[in-house]
Amino acid sequence: MSQVEAKALVLGIGNLLIGDEGVGCRAATELARRYTLPPGVECVDGGTAGFELLTLIDDKEHLILIDALRNDQPPGTVVMVEGEQVPKAFLARTTPHQLGICDVLAAAQLSETMPKNLTLYGIEPKQLDVGIGLSPEVEAGMEKTIGAVVQQLRHFGYEVKSNGIQSEY
Repeated sequence: MSQVEAKALVLGIGNLLIGDEGVGCRAATELARRYTLPPGVECVDGGTAGFELLTLIDDKEHLILIDALRNDQPPGTVVMVEGEQVPKAFLARTTPHQLGICDVLAAAQLSETMPKNLTLYGIEPKQLDVGIGLSPEVEAGMEKTIGAVVQQLRHFGYEVKSNGIQSEY
């Protein structure tokens, strides 16, 4: 029997060494820790990778990105952006990796491998100083985002089961 090909990708992006900038990575890690995802769903901490991510998103139906995103909102505010608006949201590049994501999405569009459903959960950072750990506001935003991603995956028809593991924060 062949292995089930993942059709959905939850991709957390960010830099764990720059405070709230690591929220996307932490969200992906927590999602994978707290939930059992079906074979059709991959959950990846993409860190600050650039074009290496192109092979990950190739031929996916659903791509859900989680990242810190400056949007002049109170810290921890979560914004959801969908479809063609996602690359535009990254054009306000506030960190070097966002340039990479913008380029990856452009390359996916050019090579016609862009996922059919594209969603970005952007979480307003509070502090972007060198250091490990999230501010309490951004942790709260991360919790909301994890719940929203689970609901979205279920809406797409994926069976996502809680492991009964709570936040360790």
